[in-house]
Amino acid sequence: MSTEQYLDDVIKRDGAAHLTLIDPDAGSPSAASGIAEAAAKAGSSAIMVGGSVGASGDVLDETLRAIKEVTDLPTILFPASASGISRYADSIFFMSLLNSRDVGYLITNQMIGAKAVLDYGIEPIPMAYIIVEPGGTAGWVGDAKLIPREKPELAIAYSLAGRFLGMRYTYLEAGSGASDPVPPEMIRAVKRAGCETLVVGGGIRSAQSARAAAEAGADIIVTGTAVEETSEIQRTITEFVNAIKK
Repeated sequence: MSTEQYLDDVIKRDGAAHLTLIDPDAGSPSAASGIAEAAAKAGSSAIMVGGSVGASGDVLDETLRAIKEVTDLPTILFPASASGISRYADSIFFMSLLNSRDVGYLITNQMIGAKAVLDYGIEPIPMAYIIVEPGGTAGWVGDAKLIPREKPELAIAYSLAGRFLGMRYTYLEAGSGASDPVPPEMIRAVKRAGCETLVVGGGIRSAQSARAAAEAGADIIVTGTAVEETSEIQRTITEFVNAIKK
């Protein structure tokens, strides 16, 4: 079964899916495997691997191998550039940062990385990536013209553009470690505008904020910083997973 079909099934069954984001630059491969193992036990649906600064090369490969030694959950690449592709991943969010001022994040990195995705047999999941205020490191690195929190109509317009270009996923990103998550009003507006699969991440530090995002219409909730900062990884992820279920 493809990763995309698997996630669709989880969403239909549970109401929303939870992804645990692991940044290979934030710790060792052994630390990543520990997080992944805890995530699997806690009920997370899949493991995202990547970071805004651009994990790549041996570190990325070793992290993915370590994760696969402890869990069968799908691994999804979340690359900052074409260098963030690894043959050891199951799939990749093949995304374009639609509100970037830099053509590199719109299409150049995608063009450079496409052949590797094909040759490695990685499943591409087409995604419209949209960064919302405050944006964090992702917004700075991606040179994004951040979507103001009080302007959901702009998020709708970008999401529709991605959808009409054939992107089945939309990712509303507030930025890793953001002080505030994407507003529920914006999530609700984008979903009501016809977004097929809506991913929301950044600034989700509590079960309450995860639940608010899911209730507003998010199909997939991503948490990373909250997991990195806790000593009770499995318990924290369990709280997120339980919060977003129907």
